Amino acid sequence: MALPKEIFGYTVVRFLGEGAGSNIYAVTHPKNRQIYAMKHVVRGDDRSVRFIEQLDNEYEVGQQVRHPLLRGVVERLVSRSVLLRVNEAALVMELVDGRSLGDERPASIGQTVSIFEQTASALAAMHAAGYVHCDLKPANILVNGAGGVKVIDLGQACRTGTAKARIQGTPDYIAPEQVKCQPVMPQTDVYNFGATLYYTLTGQKMPTLFTLKKGENSFLVDSHLPTPTELNPQVPAALSKFVMECVRTNPSKRPRDMANVQARLAMLKKVVEGEESRVSVA
Repeated sequence: MALPKEIFGYTVVRFLGEGAGSNIYAVTHPKNRQIYAMKHVVRGDDRSVRFIEQLDNEYEVGQQVRHPLLRGVVERLVSRSVLLRVNEAALVMELVDGRSLGDERPASIGQTVSIFEQTASALAAMHAAGYVHCDLKPANILVNGAGGVKVIDLGQACRTGTAKARIQGTPDYIAPEQVKCQPVMPQTDVYNFGATLYYTLTGQKMPTLFTLKKGENSFLVDSHLPTPTELNPQVPAALSKFVMECVRTNPSKRPRDMANVQARLAMLKKVVEGEESRVSVA
């Protein structure tokens, strides 16, 4: 792929990767030379319109919710035809130095708990502002060399209580209510969070209502899912139990909100640190 020299006046430095129907670049501002990330979408087929809508949505939500652990958005840029149809669009964002959990899982259980405690803090800020992320997954949690976290990609975020017209989410982490196009809520993010933590602890993706690929009457049986401890004996039983509470199919049986999740993880971190210190001494 040929690297464009500039997009909307920003100088393209390098290619960073791909998003939903988009290319992501490191770019520099034409005046102050500040370096940013830019998500760029070019209109092609009808499907690309959705990606432009997600980019617009990410900008709007990013303007409403700001938090040190959420990737910041700077500006949205569009090019329109004479008929005012959007031909291309770009979102200028904070450039984050880090690798996603999809690319590299943490080396220890303690590091994992610390990362997810930070992630819960970012999502709690979204919930306090009245929004649900709706697409938490390993690829959307970036971790830097010091263990600091940035939660990214607000393209599918929406107001609490929204019932979407079509299924949106990532199949291996999607909550049952998202598959059924029911209203989303903080507990929806709790499920996505739990499914992501499940993968990070075990290296295995848990089945979801979407991946079962059955009919209208499909259902999940919570008790039939293997627990993190069963898949990875290094996971403490208390942490494993917490994960399974997060991914209960009934939203009302999950932790009530992300602030509660964050508080639970803070307590669990002490348990994990105690167990890891005993192992290192032995």
